Amino acid sequence: MRIERRSSPVPASPSAGEPGAPGERAKAWRFWGAAYALLVLLTGTNLPTPLYRDYEQRFGFSPLVVTLIFAAYVAVLIPSLLVAGPLSDAIGRRRVLLPAVVAAALGSLGFALASGTGWLFAARVLQGLAVGLAAGPLTAALTELEPSGDHRKAALVSTVVSVGGLGIGPVLAGLLAQYAPAPRVLPFVVEIVLLLLAAAAIRALPDARATARWRPRRPEIPAAMRSAFATSGTANFLAFAVIGLFLALVPTYVAALAKSTNLLLGGGAVALMLACSAIVQLVSHGKPPHALQRAGLPVLAVGLGLLALAGSLSSLVLLLIATALAGVGQGLVFLGGLTAINHAAPADRRTEVLSSFYVIVYSGVGLPVIGVGFLATGIGLVPAVRDFAVAVAVLCLIVLFALRRTPTMPTN
Repeated sequence: MRIERRSSPVPASPSAGEPGAPGERAKAWRFWGAAYALLVLLTGTNLPTPLYRDYEQRFGFSPLVVTLIFAAYVAVLIPSLLVAGPLSDAIGRRRVLLPAVVAAALGSLGFALASGTGWLFAARVLQGLAVGLAAGPLTAALTELEPSGDHRKAALVSTVVSVGGLGIGPVLAGLLAQYAPAPRVLPFVVEIVLLLLAAAAIRALPDARATARWRPRRPEIPAAMRSAFATSGTANFLAFAVIGLFLALVPTYVAALAKSTNLLLGGGAVALMLACSAIVQLVSHGKPPHALQRAGLPVLAVGLGLLALAGSLSSLVLLLIATALAGVGQGLVFLGGLTAINHAAPADRRTEVLSSFYVIVYSGVGLPVIGVGFLATGIGLVPAVRDFAVAVAVLCLIVLFALRRTPTMPTN
């Protein structure tokens, strides 16, 4: 929210618009506080990634159950996104975000105390509630609080933080689980401590709100951006289907190819993909959104093709190359899609539009991987990953063709 200030007749202190002014410094602290909160929330949702193989052996369930546990949060996350968007616009960010932090802490506690499969499902549902409540409001807060009003920078920070959180979780959990005591407890205790700091950052956010009363409503995308929203949304659905594959099954896939039980190795492969995504987003900052997506889709398709080939050849080196390329492609598609939608969304409906976009993104993370789980149960993990990678690569090329025929959304 922008606040109009009248000029003071006495030029005794810096104006609020100058870089060093106290108001601008406070806004910058709030901006980075919101970024930290988003980072920590997403880190927590992916702490279980390198531990799924251990849970599978400990509790005696199949790869299909692994994917169902991983995807369980989508059932809660999607309705939470649809409710939290218009709700936070009406009652204020803090009133939505603080309950999200509480849900995230309870989810981490559930994983730390897990003594059976039911605990894992319950903890995953709580994590879905947390992310569903927080993703749209925090992304909108970053757009509103960026000190210079730069929407491109706000989108860049949002995407890098989102991908960074996805990548830090598996590495942190893999490192602690492999080399520290209490491997199934300590990662989640660390997350709860980090969430306390996130709650403090959220309490510092401005809590201005609209005067209109909130009521549940079906989300609607403004007519001027529907066509481009559909193509960008589909592209990101595919990009995040790849993220879902890596987070749920690639650690086990890597272990099978490398013939290793090291938990950090599987988490490191996931982190490599997401680190490449974050780096390419930093390098590509400021490029036209549609150009980013048109560049990212073919790179993502090539990475998926090599991922399929790596399984057929049992080549760990080829798998790592495929992982890096998939990360580059995913990063370009995500940054391009979020930047385009962030620019085109009306200011008074930004959280609603962004929440709708995140519905697509997180559906991509959670739903397609269930199909891979069914395949893995029937034909084995390596062939299932190979077939999935080929299918998504073909779909990426189809969406690329559609994107080239879609008019560019106006930016501001």
